[in-house]
Amino acid sequence: MKRHLISAADLTRDEAVLILDTAEEMARLADRPIKKLPTLRGRTICNLFFEDSTRTRISFEAAEKRLSADVINFTAKGSSVSKGESLKDTAQTLAAIGVDAVVIRHHASGAPYRLATSGWIDAPVINAGDGTHQHPTQALLDAFTLRRRLVGRGSATGRPTGDGTARGGSGRDLSGRRVTIVGDVLHSRVARSNVDLLHTLGAEVTLVAPPTLVPVGVEDWPCEVTYDLDGALSACDAVMMLRVQRERMNAAFFPTEREYARRYGLDAARMARLPDHAVVMHPGPMVRGMEITAEVADSPRCTVVEQVANGVFVRMAVLYLLLGGSEPALTQPSSRTEEK
Repeated sequence: MKRHLISAADLTRDEAVLILDTAEEMARLADRPIKKLPTLRGRTICNLFFEDSTRTRISFEAAEKRLSADVINFTAKGSSVSKGESLKDTAQTLAAIGVDAVVIRHHASGAPYRLATSGWIDAPVINAGDGTHQHPTQALLDAFTLRRRLVGRGSATGRPTGDGTARGGSGRDLSGRRVTIVGDVLHSRVARSNVDLLHTLGAEVTLVAPPTLVPVGVEDWPCEVTYDLDGALSACDAVMMLRVQRERMNAAFFPTEREYARRYGLDAARMARLPDHAVVMHPGPMVRGMEITAEVADSPRCTVVEQVANGVFVRMAVLYLLLGGSEPALTQPSSRTEEK
């Protein structure tokens, strides 16, 4: 693993698969009475959030605490940032305290890269979302969820899973799988990150959006683009709906919410067009009734809650690989018995 995790595009196929396999190991903790490892005991991690968040922040915090790290939660509201303190001064304060890693979410694209390369702090930096640029751990948890649903589960050591079967997920990528990403691609760091990572893992990606919500230069992305949602659904293995990010919009990108829902929302009729094995994904938070109906969001084919749970395992894997070591994530008790 590299020292920092700034962009999904920085990951090679082997690095991405290593993270997914390690996350499978971490997922086995869920079956234990005590869901903690001593891996990061004595390490201090700061969650540096300049933007509002629910899932990402609590997911990282849960992952850090399950690895026994000491956690500092920083939010811009109520801090000296509201008084005008710069990112540099905040970073130098954290360096003086002696944090061992920083998880940063920032409204400005490029802020995590700046923090990682500036020399202000000598610690690994994990990007938890920067502007409209990247959100690599979201892409990783989406890929982890897809691999579990479409390829299979299995520990990185090849041991059976909880139901007694040894399915072939570990060590495998998403080659040949087809993923359709729908919605506000223009403002979505989730879309950018998923296009990069899914392409690296061998999947075929199609973007579906109104022409006004398709980024300039998208023809250079490793994906296809269409404006016809109905035509794209019948041939995909997964459809990922994106939230319309009104807080980043400074113009009218579509006529009305009702028109958007009619053309690009996922309802029960459209879900019926999907192949029987296909799943519905959403990074959250969902705007029910606009990009996705309540019926679809609450259906067994929707993986939203599963994605949240998997996010903890994936973030544990990232923290472990950046800060822990090269030993197996979970040590197994010896099967040998001593002679009496």
